[in-house]
Amino acid sequence: MTTIAVIDYGMGNLHSVGKALEKVSSSHSIVVTSDSDLINKADKIVLPGVGSIQDCMDALTKEGLHKTVIQNISSKPTLAICVGMQMLLKSSEENSGTEGLGIMDGVSKLFEFSDSVKVPHMGWNKVKQILDHHMWQDIPNDSYFYFVHSYACRESHHSVGVSHHGQDFISALSKGNIFAVQFHPEKSQEVGLQLYKNFISWEGI
Repeated sequence: MTTIAVIDYGMGNLHSVGKALEKVSSSHSIVVTSDSDLINKADKIVLPGVGSIQDCMDALTKEGLHKTVIQNISSKPTLAICVGMQMLLKSSEENSGTEGLGIMDGVSKLFEFSDSVKVPHMGWNKVKQILDHHMWQDIPNDSYFYFVHSYACRESHHSVGVSHHGQDFISALSKGNIFAVQFHPEKSQEVGLQLYKNFISWEGI
């Protein structure tokens, strides 16, 4: 049986992510865990994240899980969600500057406030698919997903999806076995469940 490890470092919407994965597959073992041994043995990895990136990075490092993530992420199909995606980047402007894991190129920057642009960016927004990928299978281009964030990456060589909130920003990244999204699939109804289905069937590269 294929095992999917949802990494538990105390900073993610773990229950909702786990339940969404269970909903789309009865033949996979979904394990929410902070145990490095279980993560090492898993076939696939999910890295969620909610809140401040500095808090997430501190929690991941405190648990020693950053080493486990780096060790496993290049060889196993991996889905990173929201701040989980931002942690894969080089850095973020949040908290006066926070260093990321540097697995993907790019920097998260604060949205620019205006009368028409509210921060945080919260609610439904379109995702334009700019490159074909298995993870987009059966998801129409310009589908709406649910976002909650104040910081976003605007430039990266690994962009596969873009959205607009006052300015264009990257809503999905892909590099090798990694697919990362700024939105919350578990809050995005049918298209979100389809993304999880696609992850279940994705074998990486």
